[in-house]
Amino acid sequence: MGSSEDTFSRVGVVGGGIMGTGIAEVCARADLDVVLVEVNDAATDLARERIAHSIDRAVRRGKLEADQAQRALDAVVCTSDFDSLAGCEIVIEAVVESKPAKLSVFERLAQTVGDDTILGSNTSSIPIVDLAVAAGGRSRRVVGMHFFNPVPVMALVEIIPSLLTDDDVTQRARHFVTDQLGKDPIMAPDRAGFTVNALLIPYLLAAIRMFEQGLATAEDIDRGMVQGCAHPMGPLALADLIGLDTVMGVAESLYAEHREQLYAPPPLLQRLVAAGLLGRKTGRGLYSYG
Repeated sequence: MGSSEDTFSRVGVVGGGIMGTGIAEVCARADLDVVLVEVNDAATDLARERIAHSIDRAVRRGKLEADQAQRALDAVVCTSDFDSLAGCEIVIEAVVESKPAKLSVFERLAQTVGDDTILGSNTSSIPIVDLAVAAGGRSRRVVGMHFFNPVPVMALVEIIPSLLTDDDVTQRARHFVTDQLGKDPIMAPDRAGFTVNALLIPYLLAAIRMFEQGLATAEDIDRGMVQGCAHPMGPLALADLIGLDTVMGVAESLYAEHREQLYAPPPLLQRLVAAGLLGRKTGRGLYSYG
């Protein structure tokens, strides 16, 4: 366990999508005060609805008592006021997997939070050192904290220090996810895709290519990996769950860094993303969802 000096009481989250709201929920359920920032009031309302729906589902499934659920809901403040992050001891960025968008967030965070605030990023592929440089004088306080979807269920968090990250920041981030959130972290290198996605994304892309080339049906590809390799979910269904835009974003980061063909997004993936058919979250991707 970390010492009391390692603990946090007020957490900021930037981004109210599936990952941002999941991180906010987990922090709130760990008795932390949470400030979640979105771009406008409409996005703020949607983020609040996502958290409430997820917490209600946990109650219905017997994972959370009603009084705990209410405390968690009360602990989260959703707002479009970026300056409300100023009092947070740790802020986790969870905006769209776009390098310009994330760089902009870190530039702004550097002008908003206190000198001792730790700045985490939930990026699944973008080099942490690039985000650290965007934070200017706060570069040593930046560390990767990559959660997995769905955040309330998945135990793993990748902790990714850059060449600029203070050792103390890395250790405090690790204590935070272990001791306060009850997660199971691994240390990962600051390279595109880190550890998990550097292995996972080429596998997903290979499955998409196999389907695209007509070598097997989507159902047979997924059934083969579930029944033949004991995977809990097939690669095409998993890509739809992750979000095809996220899969392509990570693939593009991997390809930009390594220039190896196994990382290149297949044409089918590019077309689906261009059409806005991003998987489960849009109702259609590699599969259709009623």
